[in-house]
Amino acid sequence: MSVAGLYLLQLVSPALPVGAFSYSEGLEVLVQRGTITTARALQDWLEAELRRGSIGIEAAALGPLQEALRQHQLMAAAGAESEGAQRARATLMDLDSWLLVQREAPELRSQQRQMGRSLLQLLAQLGWPLQPAVELAWPAAWAWAGLCLELPLPDLVEAYLYGWCANQISAAVRLVPLGPTQGQRLQLALAPLLVERGRELALADPREQWTGGIGSGLCQLHHAELYSRLFRS
Repeated sequence: MSVAGLYLLQLVSPALPVGAFSYSEGLEVLVQRGTITTARALQDWLEAELRRGSIGIEAAALGPLQEALRQHQLMAAAGAESEGAQRARATLMDLDSWLLVQREAPELRSQQRQMGRSLLQLLAQLGWPLQPAVELAWPAAWAWAGLCLELPLPDLVEAYLYGWCANQISAAVRLVPLGPTQGQRLQLALAPLLVERGRELALADPREQWTGGIGSGLCQLHHAELYSRLFRS
């Protein structure tokens, strides 16, 4: 395996200290309602989200985010207060904000901000500070990690989708509950779709994508109303 491949494994590792394990993204609501009680039901839900959910828009945005981050860095090097630097920062922040508002629930927006902040702090501690520093949500922070680690965009997009699926399955193992073997079987079953969607989204324009994840958005909004909760979203 190449060094880039090992970097990618580190980026999707559950040991990455960004707090992803504490979120279910509405899955907890679905389990409590009895909508998802089996591995088959979970697989159907994840496949639908990968094909029509907001996760696809975020994955498609990684390429444009990287280009905006490159311009942000280049213009900042020429002068942090120059017109070009301000324009580059505005482009980056506009795309970051546009992605953030795709998440309907305040808990999900908070999650995106928290995980993005944690990843940027980690990268700065590892020697890759974003200069000048700006607050970015999770997709933009992930895009910056890809630039820092010099990871190919198709691999980065695929890993973004994989990491999301792995976290959802991990939450389901505790919530449904699923056995760990069922969880691993499900991760294997989703691999072809992850590759397919990764290749498609690496070439896609995020602003031409659409989301049909209305049910997902409603579940995320209703999470705050649960009487008892294991997860933060």
